[in-house]
Amino acid sequence: MAYGLAMQIDIVTIFPDFFRGPLDYGIIRRAQEAGLVKIAVHDLRAFAHDRHRTVDDRPFGGGEGMVLKPEPIFECIEAMGIVAREQRPAAKQSVGLLSAQGKRFDQNVANELVGLDRLVLICGRYEGVDERVGEFLADRELSVGDYVLSGGELGAAVIVDCVTRLIPGAVGNEASTQQESFTSSELGAVEGANSTCASGGLLDYPHYTRPADFRGMEVPEVLASGNHEQIRRWRRASALEKTLRNRPDLLKGVALSTEDKELLARSGGKQT
Repeated sequence: MAYGLAMQIDIVTIFPDFFRGPLDYGIIRRAQEAGLVKIAVHDLRAFAHDRHRTVDDRPFGGGEGMVLKPEPIFECIEAMGIVAREQRPAAKQSVGLLSAQGKRFDQNVANELVGLDRLVLICGRYEGVDERVGEFLADRELSVGDYVLSGGELGAAVIVDCVTRLIPGAVGNEASTQQESFTSSELGAVEGANSTCASGGLLDYPHYTRPADFRGMEVPEVLASGNHEQIRRWRRASALEKTLRNRPDLLKGVALSTEDKELLARSGGKQT
């Protein structure tokens, strides 16, 4: 690996200054300072060779808006020394194109990406990117949601944050990254994760802190009972209730135990 033990993330954009904020705070900054991740932002216009540093053009066939040209993007990726697409799995490299037409980015994809040695994220802009970039250069297209953004920069920042916090050592308590919303039962079964916390693919359970009575709003008594089994059941029931209320679609992908089904039935939910 050319970059030592650190994961390398490269971002290709026409707005490099955009990332001065997102990359300079919190876990991402600490991970960079600790040498766990190296993040480089590449100005796509540096690979445009005309006097105006043009990176976009009108699409063939007509239509509204402009499209990012292939030449600057190909040259930028080639200048990084990224291997050919067919060699990337063995080299643990990947080139992703941020696109509204891409695969939905979720926690499972994040856990896949964190296993790479090098990740490149190409930020789309305007009406899109020349199709040859996605067809012949990038090995994956990613979307952060079913909506349209002005460009891929916000999506890239989301992906970098989500992936960085999964790098071992980036978060102080590594078990906490396996005990959050959307984390599957398999990923939750790590040292340090316990039955009172693992989400098992559901939304996270509610959290409370001191004071126990804030303006008449009291913390549920069970959480102060010291009875770990009752706390576990309460948390699981609360996670089921919240998932049923806010994201019932997630229940389809969760292996519910007999106890889960009973708790869900008490909440008025139906087994799917």
